[in-house]
This record gives sequence, structure tokens and C-alpha cells, in this order.
Amino acid sequence: MESGMEQPEQTLVADAVSGNEDALTELLHRFAPQLRAKLGPLIASKWKSVLEVDDVLQVTYLETFLRIARFEYKGPGSFAGWVSRIAENNLRDAIRELERLKRPQPEDRVVRSAGEESTFGLLEGLGFTTTTPSRHVAHGEVKKAVEDALSRIPEDYAAVVRLYDLQGLSVAEVSTAMNRSSGAIYMLRARALDRLRESFASESHMFTKLA
Repeated sequence: MESGMEQPEQTLVADAVSGNEDALTELLHRFAPQLRAKLGPLIASKWKSVLEVDDVLQVTYLETFLRIARFEYKGPGSFAGWVSRIAENNLRDAIRELERLKRPQPEDRVVRSAGEESTFGLLEGLGFTTTTPSRHVAHGEVKKAVEDALSRIPEDYAAVVRLYDLQGLSVAEVSTAMNRSSGAIYMLRARALDRLRESFASESHMFTKLA
């Protein structure tokens, strides 16, 4: 990136959409103060011990790298607005789950399972079912599909799904294992599940959406 002269936003966006990671990094750096100022007041004081602006920014930046190729520039401010919406969605997901955590549901008292049941639980939680009649045979297919999908998403996304959904660890245990806040774990999991849904939707010969 050239120094001494700031490149126009439109030029940086075009380069970023074309796959130039330096251009995208520059854009995110340029709009970081604006984004930080917007997100800070949205985090209520009761959540500040488990959710920080930096948590939201880290997941948001990762998402922009994954999705930038599909971004359409619509004039000055459109990139900042796009990133802001991604950040607000991440923050909303985290706060929704933190709120739910304060209101334990009956199922939360059940010991989470691992192994075959957790694999099918993940699939069903994503809104899909297998097209294979035999559950025993289907387990091998589902397990392979899940592992293949996890290998194609960011490492932190995959780690959260493996620890929480497949191994049955609690959010607190996942937070400790990954050295991330509870809020960050919820955001990472939400985005990981988005990626997995996209992957399973493309495997129409193996999976169908639940009614």
C-alpha cells in the first residue's frame, strides 16, 4: 500500500473485492474508529464483563474477509454501512444468547451428549435431515460431511463447533479452552453455523431441509 497519499475509498473497495487483502485491511483500519464508536454504546454495562467491542470487531473483520467478494459498492459510506451491519448482527447474536443464558431453559439441565447423537443434533439444529433411511449408515455420511465443512471454515469457527456442539462442552468451558470471552464464543458459533448451513444446502443429494 502506497504511503503519503490516502487512496480513494472506491479504489480500495474495488481492489478488496478483487481479492487484495492489503486493501481490505486498509479499509477496515480506516473505518475502525467509526465502528468502535458506534458499537461501544450498544453494549449494556451488564455485559461488559463478558463482551467487549474488540470481540465484536474481531469476528466482524473475519466475516468481511469471507464475504468481501460479494460486496457491491454503492457510493461513499456504503462499505462502512455494510461492515456496520455485519458488526451489529454479530453483537445482536451475542447479546441474545447471553440473555438466554440468564433464563435457563429446561433442556439446559440435561447433560449434553457427544458422538453420534451430537452429530445428528448439530445437523437437525441447522435445519436439515439426512436423505439416507438408515440412521446407522447415515451417521458416517453426516460425520464426514461435517468434518469436510469444518475444514473449509476459519479455525476459530470450527473449534467452537467441535468443542460446544460435538464434544458437548459448556460455553464457559469453551471460553476457557479458546481463551475467548463468552460473547465472542456466541458470535463465532453463530457465524460458524451460517457457514455450515450454506455447505449443507449445497449437498442436496445427502441432506434435505426440515419442514
